Amino acid sequence: MADESRMTERPKETGHGPFPSGSGEDAGSREAVRRGVSRGKAGRKGRESMASGTGLAGAPADRKEYTKEASMPDTEKKTGAKSHKRPAGKKAGIAAACIAAAVLAGGGGAYAYMAQQYREAFFPNTSINGLDASGKTMDEVKSMIASEIEGYTLTIETGDGRTEQITGSEIGLRPEFDDSLDWILQTQNPYAWLDYQLNPASYSIDAMVVYDEEALDKRIASLSCMDPSQMRPAVDASISEYTPGQGYRIIPEEPGTEIDGAAFKEALEEAVRGLESRLSLSEAGVYREAAVRRDSPELSERLEALNRYAKMEINYQFGSRTETLGGDRIHEWLTTDEAGNLAVNEEMAAAYVAELAAEYNTSSKAKTIRTSSGAELTVKGGTYGWRINQAEETKQLIADILSGESQTREPVYGQRAASRDGNDYGNTYVEINLTAQHLYMYKDGKLLVESDFVSGNLARGWGTPAGAYPLTYKQRNAVLKGENYRTPVDYWMPFNGGIGMHDAKWRGAFGGSIYRTNGSHGCINLPHSVAKTIYENIQAGMPVICYNLSGTERAGSTPAPAVPAPPAETQPAAPEQPPVTETQPSAPAETPAQPAGPGSETPTPGETAPAETQPAPTEAPAPAPPEAGQTETPAEGGPAGPGSDPGNTGGGPGA
Repeated sequence: MADESRMTERPKETGHGPFPSGSGEDAGSREAVRRGVSRGKAGRKGRESMASGTGLAGAPADRKEYTKEASMPDTEKKTGAKSHKRPAGKKAGIAAACIAAAVLAGGGGAYAYMAQQYREAFFPNTSINGLDASGKTMDEVKSMIASEIEGYTLTIETGDGRTEQITGSEIGLRPEFDDSLDWILQTQNPYAWLDYQLNPASYSIDAMVVYDEEALDKRIASLSCMDPSQMRPAVDASISEYTPGQGYRIIPEEPGTEIDGAAFKEALEEAVRGLESRLSLSEAGVYREAAVRRDSPELSERLEALNRYAKMEINYQFGSRTETLGGDRIHEWLTTDEAGNLAVNEEMAAAYVAELAAEYNTSSKAKTIRTSSGAELTVKGGTYGWRINQAEETKQLIADILSGESQTREPVYGQRAASRDGNDYGNTYVEINLTAQHLYMYKDGKLLVESDFVSGNLARGWGTPAGAYPLTYKQRNAVLKGENYRTPVDYWMPFNGGIGMHDAKWRGAFGGSIYRTNGSHGCINLPHSVAKTIYENIQAGMPVICYNLSGTERAGSTPAPAVPAPPAETQPAAPEQPPVTETQPSAPAETPAQPAGPGSETPTPGETAPAETQPAPTEAPAPAPPEAGQTETPAEGGPAGPGSDPGNTGGGPGA
């Protein structure tokens, strides 16, 4: 049997034909004879005949072959032999004659004697189908080939390390010779034998082996490696799960054991025709490969995108605090849309923004203030404070992630406040003590103005609600209207729906207990000069903090200061602004602050308070006096004057 490493060429051309006469086979038999016929171009092989170092059925293992191409004679075209040695021809004859002449000139009579031996025998260093045919006759070579076929066994090596065997007897393997061997002898020029000592030649003849194709098909079907239950499909290359701190990576494809039947049969037939001793299914490439391999450009592109998104950061700034959204969270949101593109799960992104809002929103949350009377108080109610616009921030966050670029920014706000560190209302605000009926305005931590006022009528159920509110806007020369009245004011500053601060020139006194029975519809009535000072120093969005504080009641009122003479016409025929309804809402409404810069005194359309019906006394019962039911609970802490803030190292009023 030829060694498994012999290096002969195995053309894939095959032929079909009947069995030769006298073979003993029935002419009607379904046995198909496979004949492999090579139609090669003559020439010498330019490589090691024994690359692996193992011998070929007696062939030398350390000789080199050199390529010398020549045209194939007609005799080669008519046979099934493929030559790797230059055939005899005119040029070869001339070369042989020159060699012979040189040898004879030197008295080489022995050379001519040796040449006669190669008329019936193959030249030195000649191999046929990997068998050493040097000096052997055609019959001797046929015997060697027949002995190779007798007892032939092909070992099949599977990809998972198992082996199976097919024997020649199982598939009706036997020799069948044509005139290929004759052709090899006929092309030999006996006098060129010395050239073959230096340059070996090899031939491959596929037409010498036949087998029963039907028997081969049955044997293939019986192999365990062809059992579908034993086959394992290949696994495509894929992208790994996210690893914290590392991101994603490509998981290589895994080879399977699912066999391509047609490719397997082709490889098996080629091995049998060449009398190979082994067939590696992995080397033969008969296994179905994974559809996606590790070097897939699409997979690499997806990996790059995933890692770009997963390694980015969104750094949210909240004053001196920073909230970082990184890949450990972002990777959970990455999905694939219908087109296979990466997308961000909007619900998960919105849930994260809601978490930010719950942590950092201060709007509608209680405020702690160090009051001007020195008490530290927690004020509940109102809408003042930071508020993230969650819908717009979710859109922005998704866009930032898909950009793949890290960001450092503030969230998208629906309402802003004065400060992110310490109290959110800062050190410029209006403080309204409803119990004391006294107001303070601080600007940059310094008291700008203070005054008595008159708030909502408690007896009629129009008490002014406590809470912290942003100033909605400010307006000059507004007309306040309600049931059976239209009142012009010079300075109108709403902060809670239709409730606001304004001048009240019709009042002769402010403060004390006036508000209990003769109060407003809910607004803060101010002396004209005080309203003017506040108006000139306040802007939309600034905080107005209203509270009740037991123990700060004042018995007496303050006479109203002199008011400048009004203009000749107090009620213009065609007012520039529509009348404003002064109302007392049943509950504080959340009114977002309207953006306004310095000098923005006139509201945009829709900024004026809605025209609400003035509530009748029976619609809302009068609340209890401040000390009985409306007083906010003072927080622990000692007294402090205006601007004293033990929790704010920067100084300034309130906390």
